[in-house]
Amino acid sequence: MIYRKFGTTDLLVSEIGFGAWAIGGGAMIGKTAIGWGNSNDEESKKAIHFSLDAGINFFDTADIYGLGHSERLLGKLIGKDKELIIATKVGNVSRNEQFTVDYSKAYILKACEESLKRLQKDTIDYYQLHTARLAHLQDGECLDAMQQLQKEGKIRYWGISLNTFEPLPEANFFIQQQKAVGFQLVLNLINQTAIPVIKNAAQNGFGIIARMPLQFGLLTGKFDHDFSFPDNDHRKNRLTIPVIEAANSALNPVWDLCSKYQCSKTQLALSYILSYPEISTVIPGIRTKTHVQLNTQGLFKLDPKDMVMIEQLGLNELVPVLDLIKQQG
Repeated sequence: MIYRKFGTTDLLVSEIGFGAWAIGGGAMIGKTAIGWGNSNDEESKKAIHFSLDAGINFFDTADIYGLGHSERLLGKLIGKDKELIIATKVGNVSRNEQFTVDYSKAYILKACEESLKRLQKDTIDYYQLHTARLAHLQDGECLDAMQQLQKEGKIRYWGISLNTFEPLPEANFFIQQQKAVGFQLVLNLINQTAIPVIKNAAQNGFGIIARMPLQFGLLTGKFDHDFSFPDNDHRKNRLTIPVIEAANSALNPVWDLCSKYQCSKTQLALSYILSYPEISTVIPGIRTKTHVQLNTQGLFKLDPKDMVMIEQLGLNELVPVLDLIKQQG
């Protein structure tokens, strides 16, 4: 495992992290799926232990994942290990069977205490505003809360998880403020919207976490028109047949590179992201030992010419695919 410095902090993070959304299970808020279908806690525990053997030291979760279940699992297994880095998030809330957001100071202070208990930690290594929008940031309560938590020693560092498709307003605000230390944002073969943010943020000393590297599994190549998701899997309404077919077709020039590099589609998708030196860590979703193996082995640096080709596709042929994904939410 290769380790990269997280911005200007003293955190040295594994370049492949453990995305812990899926181990939260098939949670629902009312009739809305917020998880990845049913999970098996024993399988999840094995995956966590196997990831440690593979050298993963960075675990990313959120209080909304499994409505706290993801945090509880990590807390039981690794919460007291001070050598490991756990990042979690705040702001997305389930209230009265409805999904909503709350970035008030009072809520963040309360939610942090609850996360600390579930994680069985005295201090959260990296705390993130979970896709807060510009209005929340300008209001200032969430920033005051994060600074207070840091002053009290309940969090070491903090940052923001940016919007999936339009990360610039919030990113620019944070870069100008210079109060937080990192960004989490989407970067993958299809969604390259955040590349300007990545370069600008890294130049200003921010650590970068790349999420959704496999676009919910779409970039593993295992989905086709016959694939279906259970009702308690959020992908049911996101990875629709039109999205799957459009992506599989538009990515053919990219998949041709698998022969050149003698790699799987998953390895190519992850290696593409890690070929950006600005990236601190990539967090594919992991819930089995097999996922750990597939996501940590055989990674490499792409030829600059291939990076240019992929970026050109992102500006042209892949735009309709990204538009389809946007329509699904």
